[in-house]
Order: sequence, then structure tokens, then C-alpha cells
Amino acid sequence: MKKEVLFITQAGAIAALYVVLTFIANSLGLASGDVQIRFSEALTILPFFTPAAIPGLFIGCFLSNILCQCIIWDIIFGSLATLLGALGTYLIRKKAPEWCACIPPILANMLIIPFVLVYAYGVPGLASVLGVEIKGIPVLICMLTVGIGEVISCGILGTMLLKVLKKYRRQLFPEA
Repeated sequence: MKKEVLFITQAGAIAALYVVLTFIANSLGLASGDVQIRFSEALTILPFFTPAAIPGLFIGCFLSNILCQCIIWDIIFGSLATLLGALGTYLIRKKAPEWCACIPPILANMLIIPFVLVYAYGVPGLASVLGVEIKGIPVLICMLTVGIGEVISCGILGTMLLKVLKKYRRQLFPEA
């Protein structure tokens, strides 16, 4: 019973943190668009420490996307991208160097979110803005821009967070 309570508490706290950090980024105009720098995406390294982060991140992203008034395709596929990234981080945590914890979320978002931006939101991508009409380029450009945002959010901020949390691992993520 104690282990389940700890799991639910950690997942809930992570979901709440994700929502708050997304709202901060959203208030600064950084949470959506071609280049997304969601501070909350730094939390995607948390499955490195606890499996409770997987549902916590998924629920946090799902709620954030609803509360930020995203369209249904973004709510569904954006949340799934975060879920896949979290699962990937959890699965590689014991086999890969710790700096690799940020790679699954970066890749999941780079591969999924551009399609949402182009096909659900109609984001033209840099090619259309420049007047170049080449089939497939908007998705590729969005992969690049989303990737840049994810490298900042997950790669840089997430890795910094991982290093800080590693020092307090036993206190923050006790095994019940």
C-alpha cells in the first residue's frame, strides 16, 4: 500500500509541476508554435529516477494542452509524444549514460509534433514563408524547429535538472 501511495503522489506532483511550468512558458509565448520551449519538457528526464514520472508527464502534458486550448489532435498526439519520450527515457536509464536521458523525448517530439503543427494547425513552415513550395519541406522545417526547442528544453534544461536531482535522488525518489 505504501509503495502505491508514493507512486500516485509522485505522479501527481510531476503532473502538477508540468502544468505550472507549461503555463509559465505559455505566458511568455514559448509553449506553442514552430519553436516550442516548454520549461516543463525538462521534466521528461524524471523517468530516469522513477517510473511514476511516466503517467505524471503524460497527464501533465494532457492537462496542459487542454488548459492552453490546444486543438484535439495536439492534445492527443502531443501527449502521446511526451508519453513515448518518457517511456524511452525509463527504458534506457540503466543501459545508457545519463546524458542520454533527454534523447527519447527529443526524438519523440521531433517525429510527432511537426505533423501536428503542419496538418492540424496549418503551420506553413519556413519554406512557405520564403515562397518556396516544395512538398514535404514544411514538416522537415518543423522537425528542425521543434528539435531546436526540445534540445533547449530537454537537452540543456533537462540535463541540468538531472545533475541537480541526482544529488538528492534518495530524498526525492525513495523506494517505498
